[in-house]
Amino acid sequence: MPKQEPFERIRNFDEVALGYTPELAREEAGRCLGCKNPHCVAGCPVGIDIPQFIQHIIEGDFGAGVKKIKERNALPAVCGRVCPQEEQCEKVCVLGKKHEAVAIGRLERFLADWEAASGAVEKPDIASPNGRNVAVVGSGPAGITVASDLVVLGYDVAVFEALHEAGGVLTYGIPEFRLPKAIVKREVEYVKSLGVKLHLDCIVGKTRTVDALLEGFDAIFIGAGAGLPWFMEIPGENLNGVYSANEYLTRCNLMKGFQFPAYRTPLKRASRVAVFGGGNVAMDSARTALRLGADEVHIVYRRSRSEMPARIEEIENAEEEGVIFDYLTLPIRLLGNEEGWLTEIECLKMELGEPDESGRRRPVPIKGSEFTMKVDAVVCAIGNSPNPLIAMTTPGLRTGKKGEVLADEETGRTSREKVWAGGDVVTGAATVISAMGAGRKAAKSIHETLSE
Repeated sequence: MPKQEPFERIRNFDEVALGYTPELAREEAGRCLGCKNPHCVAGCPVGIDIPQFIQHIIEGDFGAGVKKIKERNALPAVCGRVCPQEEQCEKVCVLGKKHEAVAIGRLERFLADWEAASGAVEKPDIASPNGRNVAVVGSGPAGITVASDLVVLGYDVAVFEALHEAGGVLTYGIPEFRLPKAIVKREVEYVKSLGVKLHLDCIVGKTRTVDALLEGFDAIFIGAGAGLPWFMEIPGENLNGVYSANEYLTRCNLMKGFQFPAYRTPLKRASRVAVFGGGNVAMDSARTALRLGADEVHIVYRRSRSEMPARIEEIENAEEEGVIFDYLTLPIRLLGNEEGWLTEIECLKMELGEPDESGRRRPVPIKGSEFTMKVDAVVCAIGNSPNPLIAMTTPGLRTGKKGEVLADEETGRTSREKVWAGGDVVTGAATVISAMGAGRKAAKSIHETLSE
């Protein structure tokens, strides 16, 4: 796919990937084998009829292609950009066994963007009101999916969002250059146009509790995400200049820190930045730091490149842009000056041992390999847990060791009657499409239960 050149894109927050032209889309779609037993459909968490929407592209009927996708996915412009298709639908593409898999995600993005540009947005048939109402907590991928699925079935659906803008992690977490916020707003507006009501600045567990919502709704879906950041719990993490990735990206994305001084959001313009972690959030943080003007940005990761959980595409983008990767390196201490500002990190070199429970080789410290690195900002991007607020204010709602809401994998049912949950609040930080898949299962279960 065409994209901005690295030397250009590190100076702006515009989208890196530029998208297919109609000609490129039809050329790529023409590579699809049209399998009679399409494994790609089984590999999609929401079960999109992939061969059929690709066939519509081949035929040049882009409107029919969009309609086919939206039968199963209300957020195609989002999923086409940020979902790890290489680990899902494209991973099981038959063509990929000997050649490169069909670029399913890029074709999905093309259709969604074509629809937006054409202005011909088709809506599904909406069932007559059935007299039932459902509250959805959180407007991220899981919540938006539940809301859109149920409103089409005739339910009165209200979404309660804690922040001042909808979209959840799509809005506060993923940078503009990977997922433009105008696209998120467009997708949210589409769901609202179906009849979903959206209440912003409503912190469930504080503004209203789950039990209070149950007094006025027949069912509740909790899709509040995983907004509690993890830190490494090493000395010096309370120094000025140390951020969680949640805070760093929220200041830049939701609070428009990248548009300073038009938006006067406090966000340190550091010259030497270290990002701890190896996932997509670490890549987002490092690439954001470059665009904010950092002279040097390091990814500090305790394993090797092959063990990194980030998408290969995102790692390659970061490499192209000049991010420095310090593999087999573990931060053990943060050092600061007398004013309390971060000045250095102390690290330890690692080597890989036997595989651990994740299946990746366990990093083992190399004795006597300590060294220091001068930095003036650190972003900790090693993971997240659900915010404990909802669990703390909902008696009888069972949670796991990391604060995740315990819910049935196939239905989303929780330990509380009339309460379902799905997405990152159940699994911890995961993918957009897996959250949508959980939302779809929960919507089906809610409908079946309320129809009894």
